[in-house]
Amino acid sequence: MFAVTATRLDPDNPLAGLTLGDRPEPEVPDGWTTVTVRAASLNHHDLFTLKGVGIRAEQLPMVLGTDAAGIDEDGNEVIVHAVIGTGADETLDPKRSLLSEKHDGTLAERVAVPRRNLVPKPAGLGFEEAACLPTAWLTAYRMLFDKAGLEPGSTVLVQGAGGGVATALIMLARAGGYRVWATSRSESKRVRALELGADQVFEDGARLPERVDAVMETVGQATWAHSLRALRPGGRIVVSGATSGAVPPADLNRVFFLQLSVIGSTMGTRDQLGRLARFMEQTGTRPVIDRVLPLAEAREGFAAMHEGDLFGKVVFTLPG
Repeated sequence: MFAVTATRLDPDNPLAGLTLGDRPEPEVPDGWTTVTVRAASLNHHDLFTLKGVGIRAEQLPMVLGTDAAGIDEDGNEVIVHAVIGTGADETLDPKRSLLSEKHDGTLAERVAVPRRNLVPKPAGLGFEEAACLPTAWLTAYRMLFDKAGLEPGSTVLVQGAGGGVATALIMLARAGGYRVWATSRSESKRVRALELGADQVFEDGARLPERVDAVMETVGQATWAHSLRALRPGGRIVVSGATSGAVPPADLNRVFFLQLSVIGSTMGTRDQLGRLARFMEQTGTRPVIDRVLPLAEAREGFAAMHEGDLFGKVVFTLPG
């Protein structure tokens, strides 16, 4: 079968290890099944893998990709949940992994997954839209509706508009009845954030009109100080990533004096993915897709992500 594979790890030139071509059909352990992929989306996780983050050279070659939608062995249209783990909340399983970490991923004609990881695809969502949900959109859904602990009408600040999770946060927050503010160092991305439903946008680090109830943080070191300053007393930061660095000054005096909360959030559960899909269908919210490419042209999508030339998701399609 055709697949997109990591065959070499290079932190400085990640695309050097990107290989497109034939791979063996997936092995299917007991309790697993296969999905014929109709669409798969790209995530920063895929680029990090090529850089050697979270994977060792002896695990190569590894088919990349965490997100997909397609057809199961019984002919059902499904979304693939990317977290491989056990328990009611598989994200808390200490042995959990994502597809493409220990098991081949979704950038292929077929992918093997546990049967429990299949979520019905609502008829109102196309394959390309559904393929955007399992990582970035599920992460945003859990951050906003589970971890933030906010009622509709609350004010939420989204740092770093333009990334996949941040884009999803803006749109989900708008659909959920929150007041949404967003930041970006790029004027064009600030304009796009307004188009997506942000109520106000600001440059990175800008003084805000008032303090917010919660900050959605995926950038990390570059925006951390601003996130802490932006919070009202008793507010909380929900953090699911640190793309600019993971060790900012903690500013503990501010944290304890203002009784701020810092909440970690990772991906989401299979049940949350199912609720997210229904939420999208019910509200009419749809992922922003930057570009759609045939899987055979995956290198173009990886290059765009590597260069930061994106607003929204890159989706790869396969004939079906």
